[in-house]
Amino acid sequence: MIEKPGDYPFTRGLYPEMYRSRLWTTRQYAGFSSAEESNQRYKYLLEQGVMGLSVAFDLPTQIGYNSDHPMATGEVGRVGVPITTIDNMHRLFRDIPLGQVSTSMTINSTAAILLAMYIVVAEETGAPTERLRGTIQNDILKEYIARGTYIYPPEPSMRLVTDTFRFCASHLPKWNTISISGYHIREAGSTAAQEIAFTLANGIAYVQAAIDAGLDVNVFGARLSFFFNAHNGFLTEIAKFRAARRLWAMTMKERFGVTNPKAMLLRFHTQTGGSTLTAQQIDNNVVRTSIQALSAILGGTQSLHTNSRDEALALPSAEAARLALRTQQVIAEETGIPEHPDPFGGSYVIEEMTDEIAAEALNLIDKIDELGGAVRAIEQGWIQNEIATSAYEHQRNIDSGKIHLVGVNKYVDDQTVEPTILNIDATAVQKQQKHVKQFMIKRDNTSARTQLDRLSKAASGNDNNLLPYIVDCVKNRCTLGEIADVMRSVFGEFNP
Repeated sequence: MIEKPGDYPFTRGLYPEMYRSRLWTTRQYAGFSSAEESNQRYKYLLEQGVMGLSVAFDLPTQIGYNSDHPMATGEVGRVGVPITTIDNMHRLFRDIPLGQVSTSMTINSTAAILLAMYIVVAEETGAPTERLRGTIQNDILKEYIARGTYIYPPEPSMRLVTDTFRFCASHLPKWNTISISGYHIREAGSTAAQEIAFTLANGIAYVQAAIDAGLDVNVFGARLSFFFNAHNGFLTEIAKFRAARRLWAMTMKERFGVTNPKAMLLRFHTQTGGSTLTAQQIDNNVVRTSIQALSAILGGTQSLHTNSRDEALALPSAEAARLALRTQQVIAEETGIPEHPDPFGGSYVIEEMTDEIAAEALNLIDKIDELGGAVRAIEQGWIQNEIATSAYEHQRNIDSGKIHLVGVNKYVDDQTVEPTILNIDATAVQKQQKHVKQFMIKRDNTSARTQLDRLSKAASGNDNNLLPYIVDCVKNRCTLGEIADVMRSVFGEFNP
């Protein structure tokens, strides 16, 4: 019997109708040197037809430092928006109806803190928390593997992840509690098969940790989501997405005994490949992104971000972001592709590639199991070494000319055109740092200190869910850095 879209193990798609009944969510990832500037970009993108927001945070925010901390020097507002205070968060979402939009936040070590800030902003602006929709990335394991924005050791970090699962199950029923990410694994240099193998292995670790914490896999499993990369290998990427769906459904059913079909679904967001973009001949990046976006859609993604042509040089300009968004809209509105679930299903090339990638990924997952699971494999450096080896081979093939990059090692054009790029606003950075100091002077410091002490005591034991304590800290105007520092003092920091 031929598998149909919507049938287990969902190789051909999660739903029978796929995009006929509902298009993928169009997202554009953005965050600038101030909450105000970022807010303006979000409003602009919503006016242009974006269906969901996607927030990029700066490095100090990602690793738990206030904007005025010495460790934040030179990094405030560089790669995203600085969020230190609840006032920053209010300005970030000013006049945006949080009960109506879907918000994705790319945040991991400090995910619980940023989620708490989002909840408090929603409450203080009248948006019911039960209506909040979105995702926090909250995928700490891939930080140890590929990205590096970790704070705490793996064990307490996993506790924060499972605490988030439990809290959202009771308070934010429509919220996706984790976006298990292969994107950064691929950006670090993995192959397509390694991307899904290491991502699913991390997913297995999260599921097991949540089960060990007493959570029902049939409940929390339905709120898991994934995040994959779309690179230049058009057919390979389509097959990769199909293989990932199949493997996850089988894992949830056969390994964890899941009976709820919704908890077997690998729902995923896709972003086109940032590492494939070139600083040379940046208009070529429009073509690369279009092909990658098409592979994600033909592979059955649930939401999609298309990179801008200038991202190899700087944060995207408004013009470039608009063109990236229009790329998705042209595919959605003009090609007719959404009328056909899994258009390449039955293609002997795609079916064979799907089987091959699935088999290769499963072999890698089996090896990780032999090492004791994803956490042990990370602690031993095995996964990191596998990625590094693949990255080295790929770069060697580019350097030798075996892999062609148009405009880089083939069809090189000596003519240079200086594009208009976005620059960091130094004044905005200074204003943010001044704001943090004034914010801490004006608040009720006794109340803030009381809540931080309560969080410290809760973190020192193992019986308390930390999310309510973090929410209380935010309500009492504690800063991101203060909350993160309390947990640093209890959990320590991870030193690889």
